[in-house]
Amino acid sequence: MSKQTADVRVRVAWPADTPAVARVQVRAWRQVYASVLPREVLDALDEEAIAQQWRLSLLRPPDARHRLLVAFEGDQLVGYAATGPADDPDADPIADGAINALHVDPDYTGRGHGSRLLQACADTLVADGFRRAVTWLVSTDDVLRRFLSEAGWAPDGAFRELDLYGDGAVRVKQVRLHCALPEPDPEGDPQGDTTDS
Repeated sequence: MSKQTADVRVRVAWPADTPAVARVQVRAWRQVYASVLPREVLDALDEEAIAQQWRLSLLRPPDARHRLLVAFEGDQLVGYAATGPADDPDADPIADGAINALHVDPDYTGRGHGSRLLQACADTLVADGFRRAVTWLVSTDDVLRRFLSEAGWAPDGAFRELDLYGDGAVRVKQVRLHCALPEPDPEGDPQGDTTDS
């Protein structure tokens, strides 16, 4: 008797995916940022408004290299990641790409979806011609930092503090991590197969 494996995959998002992406974002943010953001901010997250923002970003991306990737378990969208050119003042506009978001629904963590999304991000950034990847994370997010460190990412010394309302009431400290990206494979698809693993 053979053991069945879960139907898992990552693909580029479609506009029809945006309500599910927004649902995952709200669920993930309410867990990840519970100790960082005020409760009223997290309670006020509006799935419909977030879905509309994602939909507009897919229909009118600022650059062809902005991508939204989605992870599935069976027919359930369980995670997402967004990539694009790094926009930090010290970024090399040709060489530096960024992972601008990477979240998995809290009910689906620990099943490999984050790893699949991270690999799909790397493959996508390589296919788009980037040589280095960067991402920002909340300075106190030890879980994400450990996950990225185990995948070969390291702090590059950059840090920032976001003033969410512009009045100093809610500040979020972030650190930047980076990693070198592999050379594209001249023999085949530089994005590789991100459909299963």
